[in-house]
Amino acid sequence: MASTIKDVAKMADVSISTVSRVINDSKPVSPEARRRVLHAIDVLDYKPNEVARSLVTKKSNLIGVIVEDIGSNFIAQILRGVEEVGRMYKYDILLSSSYGDAESEMKFANLLAQKQVEGIIVISNIHNPKLEYKLEESKIPYVIISNFYDIEKFSATIDYEKASYDMVNFLIAKGHKNIASLGIRKDYDRTFEKKKVEGYNRAMEEHGLKKINLFVEGREASDVENEEAKIIETVEKERITAFFTSYDTVAIHLMNLLLDNNYKTPKDISVTGFGGSYISDIYRPKLTTVKIPYYDIGAVSIRKILKRIAKKDGNFSENVVLPSEILERESVKDLND
Repeated sequence: MASTIKDVAKMADVSISTVSRVINDSKPVSPEARRRVLHAIDVLDYKPNEVARSLVTKKSNLIGVIVEDIGSNFIAQILRGVEEVGRMYKYDILLSSSYGDAESEMKFANLLAQKQVEGIIVISNIHNPKLEYKLEESKIPYVIISNFYDIEKFSATIDYEKASYDMVNFLIAKGHKNIASLGIRKDYDRTFEKKKVEGYNRAMEEHGLKKINLFVEGREASDVENEEAKIIETVEKERITAFFTSYDTVAIHLMNLLLDNNYKTPKDISVTGFGGSYISDIYRPKLTTVKIPYYDIGAVSIRKILKRIAKKDGNFSENVVLPSEILERESVKDLND
């Protein structure tokens, strides 16, 4: 049978409360008593009941994480940042995946609260106001991270408008003038798509160029294929030489669609992405894209939660804006050459 706290107290010839003080480092204990308790714990291989301990100390050293899909590349990068920083501070991660179901997110939020987690991180592209209300009500420190909906709460993000503006200026510097944007229309006013288009529009206006905004009517990048007729018609009518797209996956579906219509990238039409996902590096031609620092977003998010737990962060409600960068690869042709 496993040793109990009573066994430790008996062997060390101290009270159970003294053993508890040593384990939790809650109150002063004489050096000799501490030595005997630690020796007894080692000899008996005593393992404290972490659940009971957390109820007493209010410290579970657990952070709950709810993700939309653990197989998503951007989520995996954020999780790595969360897990590695959590480990540095001796916090373990309880992970659950909703697979895109809002009710599952609610269920997991309740479950994590029952597990006495000290913080909750949600990484999801679901718009779930009920979950936000639930987390506020729970009083558990939390962050919500999305790379689609502009609902990031107390987290880390990038300046999507500026990143888009910089990418379009990059294309203009390469000699492109007939540049179209391609984004996702779903819930446009509540998403980062709006900021990306605003960045595109600002760059085009500053250079006196015609704005050509195209949208995918669905939510998935593969829905680009449903816009084939509209895209090709625009390419021919406006003599498009470059596309600024709002996601790497949108860019890759677009390049396939263009190739099916005898337009090669970048020989005939240049294409840029947004995100810096692993697929942007393995697709050919390699995709020129805006790299979002997903690892850093995860790392900063859990640091903010840990500071909130320690009551050391007076600006917890403010998002941290991280820098992005343009990864110049093979999908953009320099028309100045």
